[in-house]
Amino acid sequence: MTFVPDGETPLLRGKEYTAPSVFEPENLLREARRQKRLPDRPVPDICLLDPDGDVVRHLAATGHGVLEPAWACYHTQMWTTEVDGLRIGVVGCAVGAPFAVLVAEQLAASGATLVVSVTSAGQLSPLADPPYFVLIDRALRDEGTSLHYQAPSAWAQLPGHLGAAVEPLLAPGGTVRRGASWTTDAPYRETGTAIAVAVAAGAVCVEMEAAALYAYAAARGRDVVCIAHVTNSMAVYGDDFEKGETNGATASLTLTASIARAIIGAGGGRAEVG
Repeated sequence: MTFVPDGETPLLRGKEYTAPSVFEPENLLREARRQKRLPDRPVPDICLLDPDGDVVRHLAATGHGVLEPAWACYHTQMWTTEVDGLRIGVVGCAVGAPFAVLVAEQLAASGATLVVSVTSAGQLSPLADPPYFVLIDRALRDEGTSLHYQAPSAWAQLPGHLGAAVEPLLAPGGTVRRGASWTTDAPYRETGTAIAVAVAAGAVCVEMEAAALYAYAAARGRDVVCIAHVTNSMAVYGDDFEKGETNGATASLTLTASIARAIIGAGGGRAEVG
């Protein structure tokens, strides 16, 4: 075992991608249930990551959701709701790659079989007038979390079977496009040079979770679909961050249900209706 020389990053040292982790999410959840006296039962098959928290605030304000007592995460709450006959668990405010993957690991350990992330994103190359959704088919790995799950590479990919299943949702003239994203750890370091590099690589938007979630999904054999809700031009021109009706909550829930239905109908995922 060698030390990390001064001037080198430890981020690329000591990685054994097939080795088991000493610290597992199941063990943390076991202790959380013990301490909090929570029931040991599964969460919904289908779960939505809501980094901005608009969906959970909408569910709480309207009474359309209930808190899930079986969710044992120390850092977040889960609200459950029903959309199009599907029970969906929603976890809000897990912003950024490390937090999103931490929650995704715990969701899988708690029984979730499909995770959909709908995250606010900045527009790099316009596909329409914001707000609109982008199915992220690949994400530039400009963050650190993915490097703990997969060896270095430029991109993390949406699994092909999931992309094929949701392809019918990308109808011309619809509200969902398809494209590449740039995942960054540092939104306030989106410099002109960094943006130019991402655009040259083919990214159409910028967000903070997708590359890590896709790397995690590939390494762990999980079903994850990442959606960018393009709402802004990084506040350069004003009138930004508008998501539309209910701050985008209704549209995000409807899209999540549509994605789940498409994957279930195609037989390409692990989620089930119930």
